[in-house]
Amino acid sequence: MGLHCNGGHGRVSVPPSPSGPIDRTGESDRRAGSMAETVLHNGVRVLTEHLPGVRSVSVGVWVRHGAAHDAPEVSGASHMLEHMVFKGTRRRSAHEIALSIECLGGSLDAFTSREHTSYQARALDQHLPMALDVLADLVREPNLRDEDLALEREVVLEEIAEVEDTPDDLVFELHGERMWPAHPYGRSILGTPGTVGAMPGDALRALHAESYLGRRLVIGATGNVHHEAFVDEVARLFEDLEPGDAPVWVSAPAAAGPADERVVRDTAQSHVVFGTPLPPHADPDRYGLVLLSSALGGGMSSRLFQRVREELGLCYSIFTYQSFYAGVGVGGVYVGTRPAAEERAIEAVRAEMGRMAEAGLPAGELEQAKQQVKGQIMLSLESTGARLYRLTAFALHDEPFLDLDELLDRLDAVTVPDIARLAARYLDPDRHRVLRLGPD
Repeated sequence: MGLHCNGGHGRVSVPPSPSGPIDRTGESDRRAGSMAETVLHNGVRVLTEHLPGVRSVSVGVWVRHGAAHDAPEVSGASHMLEHMVFKGTRRRSAHEIALSIECLGGSLDAFTSREHTSYQARALDQHLPMALDVLADLVREPNLRDEDLALEREVVLEEIAEVEDTPDDLVFELHGERMWPAHPYGRSILGTPGTVGAMPGDALRALHAESYLGRRLVIGATGNVHHEAFVDEVARLFEDLEPGDAPVWVSAPAAAGPADERVVRDTAQSHVVFGTPLPPHADPDRYGLVLLSSALGGGMSSRLFQRVREELGLCYSIFTYQSFYAGVGVGGVYVGTRPAAEERAIEAVRAEMGRMAEAGLPAGELEQAKQQVKGQIMLSLESTGARLYRLTAFALHDEPFLDLDELLDRLDAVTVPDIARLAARYLDPDRHRVLRLGPD
């Protein structure tokens, strides 16, 4: 399909809608406020959230297959496939794909996570059919030619090399390998130079044929979108897909125990990560852990920032982090500091974690953390893209959708005893695995 720009206006064409009504036999619907969901007969889940007052839409297709599903010998295949679909499809060249949305003032993007692969577009509401058509083309009709793979393999190898040269990224990769040795969660999403360098085209074509099917797709749109019209468009583009197998859950790993390890690199700073296993995404303790993380290291007012940076001057960057997967979570602290200050910075972090592990949070500080987290959530949801991620996350984890009021109620329900219990269990520094990346 061609697309031409003239005077800043895109003249676009998409395949015509079917002349007759779409057969809705076997579909199911659910609505909650401005959120609506329809499951097509082949298992494709379609979700929308209508936002009055905006003239844009964010739309995405999620494939419930990510890096943790890759076999060890083809580690990085999911990420490589995400790259390869942009090299051309049956109806569009790579250049036409790049032009298709940008020519209309929108944007097109993709990413691979441990459990999902995502393709998204943002555009004016009037261009939603075009945006969805491009995403369908990428997901359904990629060429996946060996000659394109030879070129894109070099691009991904450069991406791996870039991580190697970015120590504050690399330290998290190395920490994950040591936290979950010999488990998919511990492998790099990008793969290794060895697996990427030897990646066969047949592996990518088999992955696409087996996983980019109906029951593994979640398709969502937020903004000025109307559910029934959007479902019609999705059905037109995706209803003939085979259902395929149900999504595969990654088994929960057994984490390695606490340790303190150094990886020697000639860097100007020492990069230090504390980390410990957390509950999985579906665990209700997630809400308390988010509040605990915010109070400890979630901003300039947090305990770690005030103590380690402002009072002691031992670092420029310090923060807490958390990730929640289907099988397990992980959370902890990152600090970057000059090698001469490394030991003092680590001891200061351990002291703050220990104080919170012993005493939890007083009621006033817990209330402050709630206000901070709730404010961040509400401000982020002024973005259609952020709302799209939130909308689809529930479906991707097979969890019931929570509207904003319900989510805020979950945070408000966290009590001082809840925080004390979680802090004692997850913030004891002696339970953390510490990795230091920097000079000997």
